[in-house]
Amino acid sequence: MSQTRGRYDFCIGLVLAMSSSIFIGGSFILKKKGLLRLARKGSMRAGQGGHAYLKEWLWWAGLLSMGAGEVANFAAYAFAPATLVTPLGALSVLVSAILSSFFLNEKLNLHGKIGCLLSILGSTVMVIHAPQEEEVETLDEMSHKLGDPGFVVFATLVVIVSLILICVVGPRRGQTNILVYITICSVIGALSVSCVKGLGIAIKELFAGKPVLKHPLSWILLLSLTVCVSTQINYLNRALDIFNTSIVTPIYYVIFTTSVLTCSAILFKEWQHMAADDIIGTFSGFLTIIVGIFLLHAFKDVNFTLANLPLSLRKDDRAANGTLLSTYDSFNDDEESSPCLGEMQSTESLSARRNGSLSAF
Repeated sequence: MSQTRGRYDFCIGLVLAMSSSIFIGGSFILKKKGLLRLARKGSMRAGQGGHAYLKEWLWWAGLLSMGAGEVANFAAYAFAPATLVTPLGALSVLVSAILSSFFLNEKLNLHGKIGCLLSILGSTVMVIHAPQEEEVETLDEMSHKLGDPGFVVFATLVVIVSLILICVVGPRRGQTNILVYITICSVIGALSVSCVKGLGIAIKELFAGKPVLKHPLSWILLLSLTVCVSTQINYLNRALDIFNTSIVTPIYYVIFTTSVLTCSAILFKEWQHMAADDIIGTFSGFLTIIVGIFLLHAFKDVNFTLANLPLSLRKDDRAANGTLLSTYDSFNDDEESSPCLGEMQSTESLSARRNGSLSAF
């Protein structure tokens, strides 16, 4: 019975996670369409301090879509392992890229299409090999998990590293090193996911009629989540303001997902009962998603399609042949002119030595 219930919860969490990616990915398109409509009307743009988008229904549709996606993502953590839900967040980038090529006339080049395909394949592999976490159904069980020595050590290290980065490293290197602010967001994000997981359990108990609001852990988790999310938003916005979005997004995804996977493994012991092939499959799927996201972002400004591939190959062949011919010709010319060159070089070296120059040496 419990195994059947576990599969049922897993499927619900999977559907919620994928729905979250669709809603969040679509929200960017709706907001962008609304802002473009305002620009065509001549209204003051948001980047210039205008707020005319508040009167645009497409922008509000995008905002509601993003809210629905975040709610679905929040609920997914209550049913499925964080090891599954967090990596699937990459699908929102994929949805946004595909929809923008259809509705915003933004071309998706060959690298982007390959990146989308790799992201889908990696997500599929991760779903197949996703671990089963230890069942935690009450706040008392969650309290016991949070008091585990392994998680206490992990959380303490996260807080110490974050404070060092915020107070010491950030003011000195935050403006020049992209990893500083992104690392702060990522490691604190691991704790925020744990808080979301605990609050999901509290909400499930609340619907079951249990006195959740009297449990101190509920308020501790809510306060901790507020602090963690506020810190994440603050430093992620700083990173986006200083550095290129196409660089920030994949780096943040990799470090954040790695932090969540580590935290989830320590807190919920998801990896203890996994077979070797499932572990390899999970990591392979995660790495495949990383490569897909990298291709999608790193080469998005490169105008390269499948139709250009034969032409570029022909150019490479001609360039290679031309290089071989020019090398052969220059080799023959060098043989014929080597005595003259030798005399010239000896003359130059003598004059250089007379003038005290080091170039002859």
